[in-house]
Amino acid sequence: MIKAITFDLDGVYFPNGKANFIMTLGELGISEEEAKRVFLKSDQMNQFYKNGKMTDEEFWTWAAKEWQLNKSPKELIDLLVNGYDVDERVTEIIKKVRANGYKTLICSNNFKARIDGLQKKIEFLNDFDAWVFSFEVGVSKPSPVIFQELVERADVPAETIVFADDNPDNLAGAKEVGIETFLYEGFDKFMQKLVELGVKI
Repeated sequence: MIKAITFDLDGVYFPNGKANFIMTLGELGISEEEAKRVFLKSDQMNQFYKNGKMTDEEFWTWAAKEWQLNKSPKELIDLLVNGYDVDERVTEIIKKVRANGYKTLICSNNFKARIDGLQKKIEFLNDFDAWVFSFEVGVSKPSPVIFQELVERADVPAETIVFADDNPDNLAGAKEVGIETFLYEGFDKFMQKLVELGVKI
């Protein structure tokens, strides 16, 4: 029986944040390819940053240099956070399942500046009962370590937690600790799968 539901942030709860940031960079003369290279695809730098091994100052100073932008780390972080909005369908479902007695969870590869900025702007953490971020634990999905931490913070058995992700690679670590998993293929299919698992919505 499912007792806790894990919601993804980027692309689900926050549908447009990354795309809006890349668009904003485009207005500053940075090509989409170059924006994505630095912000999304620079595996080593992004991994270090999301795992808490680089400071905001270090990462965004490096990014500004790569983009040849005369912007401070704070200015770039503000540009990023300002582009975020929420999917009202998702927030409505979160409120419904919580009212029906389910715990709502987050497990996210993320960095502190984004989480702090979004909490200040939107207070999104108020919608959740427990969360774990890669920068806190020093490892990212799909490492089983981050999922084990999620189980402990949720304070329910692993097999009663459901986790969906649009990246199939990220499901492996969750499965390893006993969490129920499925591939995220859009909001409607996500809802359908929850119903199939017996979740009351």
